[in-house]
Amino acid sequence: MIIAVDGPTASGKGTIARALAAHFGLPVLDTGLLYRAVGYQTQLGHGDPDNATDALAACDFPDSLLDDPALRYESTGSLASRASIHPAVRKALFQRQVDFANQPGGAVLDGRDIGTVIAPHADAKLFVTASPEERARRRHAEMLGRGVDVTYDAVLADIHARDARDTGRTAAPLMRADDALLLDNTALAPDAAITAAIAFVEGKIPKRG
Repeated sequence: MIIAVDGPTASGKGTIARALAAHFGLPVLDTGLLYRAVGYQTQLGHGDPDNATDALAACDFPDSLLDDPALRYESTGSLASRASIHPAVRKALFQRQVDFANQPGGAVLDGRDIGTVIAPHADAKLFVTASPEERARRRHAEMLGRGVDVTYDAVLADIHARDARDTGRTAAPLMRADDALLLDNTALAPDAAITAAIAFVEGKIPKRG
C-alpha cells in the first residue's frame, strides 16, 4: 500500500505521515528532507540555491547528511524551497523517491508532489493544509521552543514566500491531486487530524485492486 501525503510547509503533513506509517506498519520518507539536504549542501559548498548549476551539483550529497540536525533549521527549509524550483534538481532526486514508494509492501511519503508526480498510482492520497496564519503560529511557537529568536511576522512572511515558490514553480508545483482527500487542520488538534487521516486510508483499503 502506497500512501501519499502532500501539503504546504508547516501544515502538519509530516506528523500525519509518521502517524500513518506507524499505524499501518509502513516505512516513511520525508521527501522534503532530500531537498533540504540539497539546499544545505549548496550552502556548505558556498553556492547559491537560486543558481541551477550550484543546486544540481549539491544533489550529490553524502547519505550521512540526512542525519544532520541542521536540516531541520528554518533557514534550511528556505534554502530547500529555493533549490527545489530547478527542474534539474527535481529530476536528480526523482528516482530515489520513486524507488522508495515502490518498494515491496509499500510506503508512506510526504512532500509536495507525491500524489501528482512521484506516486500518482498511490492507493491513498491526502492533501494536508491549514491557513498561513495558523501555520505561522505553530511554526513560530516551535521555533521559540527551540530558543530561536524570531518574530511571528517574520515567520508568516517566510510561509507566504515559500508557498509562492512552491505553487508557482514550473517543475512539479505544489497542488492537490484530483483524487486526494483535502484535510484542512486549521482548527483541528493533531490527534483529530491523525484520526481523520487513518479513517480515510482505512476506507481506501477495500477498494484496492
